[in-house]
Amino acid sequence: MSVIGPLGLSVRDQTLEADTQAGLTAVEEGLLEATKSDVPFITEAAQHLVRAGGKRFRPLVVLLAAQFGDPHAPGVVPSAVVVELTHLATLYHDDVMDEAEVRRGVSSANARWGNSVAVLTGDFLFARASHILADLGPEAVRIQAEAFERLVTGQILETAGPRDGQDPIEHYLDVLAGKTGSLIAVSGRFGAMMSGADESIVNILTQYGERLGMAFQLADDVLDIASDSHESGKTPGTDLREGIATLPVLHLRARAAASGTAEDRELCELLAGDLTDDARHAEVLRRLRAHPALEEARQDTLRYAAEARSMLAPLPEGAAKAALEGLCDAVVHRAG
Repeated sequence: MSVIGPLGLSVRDQTLEADTQAGLTAVEEGLLEATKSDVPFITEAAQHLVRAGGKRFRPLVVLLAAQFGDPHAPGVVPSAVVVELTHLATLYHDDVMDEAEVRRGVSSANARWGNSVAVLTGDFLFARASHILADLGPEAVRIQAEAFERLVTGQILETAGPRDGQDPIEHYLDVLAGKTGSLIAVSGRFGAMMSGADESIVNILTQYGERLGMAFQLADDVLDIASDSHESGKTPGTDLREGIATLPVLHLRARAAASGTAEDRELCELLAGDLTDDARHAEVLRRLRAHPALEEARQDTLRYAAEARSMLAPLPEGAAKAALEGLCDAVVHRAG
């Protein structure tokens, strides 16, 4: 049994392990090649987060999905590069919007070079992803365009907030489906499609990716509160400090509004205050870590991971299916 990638996915099949490791190596080479420019400064900025590492979760989904067809088909690795480039580009933009200072254990691009360079570098990565897509055919371009529309829509919905009368938790899950679920769904779809898998398998792995993406992001929500910076690669409570209400906070507010105790209401008041104050921020983190709302968010993570696993039921038994099931377990493990 071997462990693949930072998520700690266990693979018990030697052929699958070799295919996946070789694929991830090829993706890494593709990322470095795609982020090169004739202008040395652009290369440095574009490769900043590539070289910082990362889980390469989306490329891994592509490579595992490709096992249901020909995993060595020529479009598999390029499509994995595309989804990771797209993801990296969104990180540059997200860090500007969130005014984040740390990403993947290193200074964020905006902290190092300023907002303008970070935004333009993200745009550069989108352009390079589009260039690769053009060689994968019009269907791949259409699929990526639809996913990108969903991704941007999710970001806009997050910025706009829930409409009048809408449940904030429902709204938040809609945001995550666009911002995270869409690209991981495309990862499953590209892997199966580029490998020549049957259309029914392509559909299954698309739905699997959507649900796995939701579980993956909800696990991040839990980590933002429950972990230290060594585990998560970013400063704990970053979302709290920036005023982003993630699922544990939304569960807390729902409890306080329904039949909350004085302690719940007090914690909500603390959250509504100035969390750039280090002492206040630390107090909120401490209390949230001990609050039932955090466990509610964990249970939501488990639910989406279970739904992802259930989507795999019609697939043929084998090492690839077991590995995709293992990804569900790895995501759940991250959430504790």
